[in-house]
Amino acid sequence: MQRTGAVTAEHPGRFRFGAMGTGTRLAFPLGTVFGEPWIHLGSHCIIGEQVTLTAGLMPDLDLGAEPILRIGDGVVLGRGSHVIADTSVTIGSDCYFGPYVYVTSTNHSYDDPHEPIGRQWPRMDPVSIGPGCWIGTGAVILPGARIGRNVVVAAGAVVRGEVPDRSVVAGAPAKVVRRWDPVEGWQPPIRTPAPVPIPDGVTPEQLLALAEWEAETEGAGETA
Repeated sequence: MQRTGAVTAEHPGRFRFGAMGTGTRLAFPLGTVFGEPWIHLGSHCIIGEQVTLTAGLMPDLDLGAEPILRIGDGVVLGRGSHVIADTSVTIGSDCYFGPYVYVTSTNHSYDDPHEPIGRQWPRMDPVSIGPGCWIGTGAVILPGARIGRNVVVAAGAVVRGEVPDRSVVAGAPAKVVRRWDPVEGWQPPIRTPAPVPIPDGVTPEQLLALAEWEAETEGAGETA
């Protein structure tokens, strides 16, 4: 059922996105999706289950000639995330979102203290997230946020304003807790060594054999 219900460029179903690249897939079941003519999805994106993607305040609006929500190539949006683009939202290529991330270009206003907040016209401000970012589980990206490239947003952070390239932000409101310096590297330094990547040419079968060998070795050590 999940395979059949997924939305792809080859099998868009009832959806008519402004653009959808090769290899992109929206997992079933989908969240709320509307304004898809103004949503452009790059190639090889993975949109998890129950992800909401919207362009415009409500369905069936004419939003003009330009896309409102732009998602680059190789983007992963984790399960239950929301991207609400009432005005421009741009997510750069190779961004990875954990589950339940909330990105919005709109916020309620409360200028009139006598009028219910839900009846007051909202404030809108474009959002941009640079390429190569990691957005942790449950993070909230507020209107007007401008996140640079290769930024880490910690789980649960609430981000507004400008975030510099190659930095780590955490907290509510989010603040920079680590930055990359061209001379000194990450400051403060990362406490754990960098992971060792898998060498080129290693096959899945070799990795499986290595895992089995390590398990056998550990078992032999326990019985010795």
